[in-house]
Amino acid sequence: MKHSLWTGVLLCMAAVPAIAAQNSCERVKSQIEQRIIQNGVPESGFTLSIVPNDQANQPDAQVVGHCANDTQKILYTRTASGNYPVSGESSRDAGTAEPQ
Repeated sequence: MKHSLWTGVLLCMAAVPAIAAQNSCERVKSQIEQRIIQNGVPESGFTLSIVPNDQANQPDAQVVGHCANDTQKILYTRTASGNYPVSGESSRDAGTAEPQ
């Protein structure tokens, strides 16, 4: 009986860091989201997602943070809504030619 009790306790202790890491990531994501909104970007103008490091290289996404002991990245992606261009081209540069 004691052996199964200790096994259960050890399994619970092993799960705590994973839960704490995800909670930490959500907290970091929320803080970054608030900073972006405070800088004037509408809430509907972007998304933030938490991905493992090996999935962080996504088109049209920018790494804006990391969490869980640098095992996960937080990606910023512009959305099609609002006045923010999706492709990364600024509205000031759109339609102008490079001087030669």
